Amino acid sequence: MSELRYVADVAEREFRTVLRTPTLLAVGLGYVVLVGGIGWLGGTGAYLALVLDLLTPVELLVPVLSFAVGYRALLGDRESGELETIRTYPIAGHWYVVGVYLGRAVVVLGLVLLSFVLAGSVVPTSDTAQLSVVASHPTADSPALYLRYALATALFALVALAIATLVSAAARSTRGGLALATGGVVALVVGLDSALLGSVSGEHVPTAVLALSPNSAYRSLVLELSVAPTGVAVPEGPTALLGTAALLAWLAASLALATRLAWR
Repeated sequence: MSELRYVADVAEREFRTVLRTPTLLAVGLGYVVLVGGIGWLGGTGAYLALVLDLLTPVELLVPVLSFAVGYRALLGDRESGELETIRTYPIAGHWYVVGVYLGRAVVVLGLVLLSFVLAGSVVPTSDTAQLSVVASHPTADSPALYLRYALATALFALVALAIATLVSAAARSTRGGLALATGGVVALVVGLDSALLGSVSGEHVPTAVLALSPNSAYRSLVLELSVAPTGVAVPEGPTALLGTAALLAWLAASLALATRLAWR
């Protein structure tokens, strides 16, 4: 069996597993309804305003969604004994982890993008007054701003899922996995930012330090790509290049470590 065929088979198995799990379907539906509902309740007529409305709630909800989908990804095979069988296959362990990750990533990305389609549909149909910066500079607002925001969020979701996969590889029991997943969500949402800010004395925090947190890297990426181009002043933070590099580093490191832990 070729590596690519094996990865595809594992990914398909994981995709079907998620679709057959009522709890995960309920979590996914809840995420889509929440994000879409926030967009429609805001009733904004500008993509910039929609990005600002969604930024904080989505930053909090994406880790919850990703960990719900991913925290049992590898743990389930370990508990069922299937992992021991998989170890006997003439395939490197990292291909197994990649397949598991990709199968669940399809679900997470689908839910994230579906929620943005639902929330974004409010802008063309709304007659609500636009933000002053958009009203005075109509060309400042564009669907491209919202598309960049959606792509940045998709990358953030993939990173959160990679960290959830790492947690799943480290856990040795359902209770331990749940505890680690809860801690991981809290760390992603508030812990890493607070720890980094608290570790730096003085008022100025180097942008390179802020980029060490996935949330800060994601937030700065959105502000630079979807808010700053309109002329709105944004807080100083990592550049788009640094933020993207930091997120990709988190993704790669998490999957690499997950491979080592799953196969030990």
